[in-house]
Amino acid sequence: MTFAVAGQQTTLRGVSEFTSIEGNEAKSIAVFKEAGKVIQSPRCMNCHPAGDHPLQGDNSHPHQPPVTRGVDGLGAIGMRCTTCHGQTNFDAGHVPGNPQWHLAPIEMAWVGHSLGAICEQIKDPKRNGGRSLKEIVEHMASDELVGWAWHPDPGRTPAPGTQKVFGELIKLWVKTGAHCPPA
Repeated sequence: MTFAVAGQQTTLRGVSEFTSIEGNEAKSIAVFKEAGKVIQSPRCMNCHPAGDHPLQGDNSHPHQPPVTRGVDGLGAIGMRCTTCHGQTNFDAGHVPGNPQWHLAPIEMAWVGHSLGAICEQIKDPKRNGGRSLKEIVEHMASDELVGWAWHPDPGRTPAPGTQKVFGELIKLWVKTGAHCPPA
């Protein structure tokens, strides 16, 4: 597993830094690798687990209290995600919040996958929530829950860069052919 380490990879190169790369495939792969700093950060990986239990914290430890995905990704009956996770972060209790708080669907599991495998998964509508590449760009660039990665509660390291720069990278990745690094 590749996870970003707290305090590292806090920057994200902008799209202008990839203009000198010749060829769409090489540029696309380089851009996706840069976006991978976000995708493989704990802020994303914790909500894209390979099993039925979310991870948490910069070290991606098992969620406490122990919870499960449930049929809809919103927790088990009687212990829904919103039981603890409110509309916004509850900083005093170190409980993150967002109106859409939930686990990514199991077909979107990233933990344990290489960046190349995650890339292929992101492009596949059967494994990305039925999204087109245009919708993937929109999701990554503007989705409020994705945006939480840059505004976590105290004690968690934000994803590298900004959601704006991340979205621009994903847009350029798609524009250059959505090529993936080797799996």
